[in-house]
Amino acid sequence: MNNRQLQELTEGISIEYFHKPFKHKAFFNPRLRTTGGRYSLLDHHIEVNPKHLEHFGENELIQIIKHELCHYHLHIEGKGYKHKDLDFKSLLSQVGGARHCQTLPDLKNKSKKLHVYQCTKCGIEFKRRRQFDTNKYVCGKCKGWIKKVNTIS
Repeated sequence: MNNRQLQELTEGISIEYFHKPFKHKAFFNPRLRTTGGRYSLLDHHIEVNPKHLEHFGENELIQIIKHELCHYHLHIEGKGYKHKDLDFKSLLSQVGGARHCQTLPDLKNKSKKLHVYQCTKCGIEFKRRRQFDTNKYVCGKCKGWIKKVNTIS
C-alpha cells in the first residue's frame, strides 16, 4: 500500500463511519516507532506507522485510522479530542476503533547485550545495558576504580 491508497482508504473510512469528509493528508511515516499513528493538531494531517500494516495487516491499519479520525473530527468540531475526554471515548466506541494499537514484535525484543563491570578494589560485579566511561566513574560501595570485564550477548 502506498500513500495515495492510504489517503483513499482514510477518506472512505471517514465517510463510511463518521459521515464527514476527511479534507487533509494521510501518509505513512516510517520514523514512528512507539505508536501506530499520529494526528497533528497544527496541520490536521494523519501519519501512520507502516510497520503495523506489515506485521498485523489491514484490519489493524483500519483500527488505527479510525482512532486517528476520532481525534481529527472531534478537534475540528471543537469537542474533547484527547484520550481522557468522554467525547473521544464515546465516538471511538461508536465507530469501533481501537483504544490502543498492538505492540510491534521488534519493540518487545530489544538488544539483550549486557556489559559486565568489576571494581578493582572490592571485586563487586555489576551489569549494565549501556556502556559507560570507566575513567569518569568509581565504585559506589568503596570508591575503587572500575574496569570492564566482559560483554554478554
